[in-house]
Amino acid sequence: MYSVWCKRVPQQLIQLSVHEKYDMHEDQIFLESLVKSLVDNPESVKINRTVDEMGVLLTLDVHADDMGKIIGRSGNTAKAIRTLLRVVGMKHDARVNLKINEPEGGKGMSRDMSEAMQEEGMVATPSAKTLDEAIDDLKI
Repeated sequence: MYSVWCKRVPQQLIQLSVHEKYDMHEDQIFLESLVKSLVDNPESVKINRTVDEMGVLLTLDVHADDMGKIIGRSGNTAKAIRTLLRVVGMKHDARVNLKINEPEGGKGMSRDMSEAMQEEGMVATPSAKTLDEAIDDLKI
């Protein structure tokens, strides 16, 4: 029996029996409770869990207005969520990865933001190199 605190229902402990009632795994329950406590539209949070030879992949879909809260400044919130999921995975000897899907109608990165990041040197601008220059860069 796993216990998860829900921010939306203060002082009420919601008991979730993972395999009996919901067929959800601990990493999925953890991510769902964490994300739902961060966003303004918790009803639109959807998590898909797939397992393959590379490990566990949790795919997160949220409302377009909540993407900024999940990503955070410079992606710090998303990095923190991924780190916490790795810790949960290590507890069960599994590699857990998170993919955040951009919602339909999502804003994406604006052209102005992209240009500003390139001016500040935050994004490498692609430069055309010859094959010989690329091989020289490898220093083989």
